[in-house]
Amino acid sequence: MLEVSDLHAYYGKSHILQGVDMHVDAGEVVSLLGRNGVGRSTTVKAIMGEVAPHGAIRFKGQDIAGLPNHRIARLGLGYVPENRDIFPTLTVRQNLLMGVKDPRKPGKWKLDDMLAMFPNLAARADTAAGVLSGGEKQMLTICRTMMGDPELIMIDEPTEGLAPLIVQQVGDLIAEIARRGVAILLVEQKLSIAMRISHRVYVMGHGRVVFEGTPADLKGNASVRKEWLEV
Repeated sequence: MLEVSDLHAYYGKSHILQGVDMHVDAGEVVSLLGRNGVGRSTTVKAIMGEVAPHGAIRFKGQDIAGLPNHRIARLGLGYVPENRDIFPTLTVRQNLLMGVKDPRKPGKWKLDDMLAMFPNLAARADTAAGVLSGGEKQMLTICRTMMGDPELIMIDEPTEGLAPLIVQQVGDLIAEIARRGVAILLVEQKLSIAMRISHRVYVMGHGRVVFEGTPADLKGNASVRKEWLEV
């Protein structure tokens, strides 16, 4: 579904991505792991058109490298950035409805479904989103993206700075998205979530992929974990 080949990206003169190769198949959950600063977030930003990509990026067989991000989104690729962008003065309900791409073509993710799945959001449906907790804002951001009915969603650091209980709830939400058949590319620091829900994992180091395999493969490879993941 998503194929990335020899992907490079730059911030000014800094060469951040140095030939990233990866793929995500339909219905698959893939986690992108690694220490801070190795290029994980830049990878999803380059795929989504937030950073200028150099290389091949194909989504459902179509070359999307360099397309405007609104066109990429309309092809069915969702993106949840790590900064939890919401509209703080709009209500939770209004934020969710902002995620709908075409009201004339209702998707499989509906407002009532989202509110039923997450009682916290339902209880605050008519409250300004700016007063939500960090965890509630994260759930709202993910749910708003799902309202656009993506076939693949890229989620960047969804559990950063959240309390353990909220981390579990966010992990459950991501698992539910996967159960409904949406492919996921997850950028995550916490190995526990990635190892629990992923079919495959990539480990990045110095702007390139240094390991690809199943969670079991990574669990059994102490040298990779020690060199590229452990602090």
